[in-house]
Amino acid sequence: MAFESNIITFIGNLTDDPDLRFTQGGAPVASFRVASNRRYTDRSGNQQEETTFLNVNAWRDLAENAAESLGKGDRVVVIGRVRVRSYENREGQTVWTTEIEADEIAPSLRWAQAKPERTSGGGSGGGSSSGPAAAPPSDEDVPF
Repeated sequence: MAFESNIITFIGNLTDDPDLRFTQGGAPVASFRVASNRRYTDRSGNQQEETTFLNVNAWRDLAENAAESLGKGDRVVVIGRVRVRSYENREGQTVWTTEIEADEIAPSLRWAQAKPERTSGGGSGGGSSSGPAAAPPSDEDVPF
């Protein structure tokens, strides 16, 4: 197995509830945005803050579990792969976006508590939680 270096861990807060949809093939996909704040002191000694927003896509059982478990404002830890893609908007312009294809999503326990509840497994996505995350459907099957 080759070493995969396209891995990101991103920690932040959901800006909205996850949006759960289904592809034409029936695969569940949850999309949501995570905001992460960084505070720093600039050269003149002033406190500054910058916010980074990243879109996250989760597939199959992970999508359903995220949509059921998470809501706006929840602090999460997302582990996945960075994906850069382009699409054409309604005005015909090419738009580039950077997003995370999630392999793992967890609530942050820094300022909250969570009580994990095992699902029955094999939800509508038919996926398995025993191996690595399945690859997302092809671009033709993506609902956005």
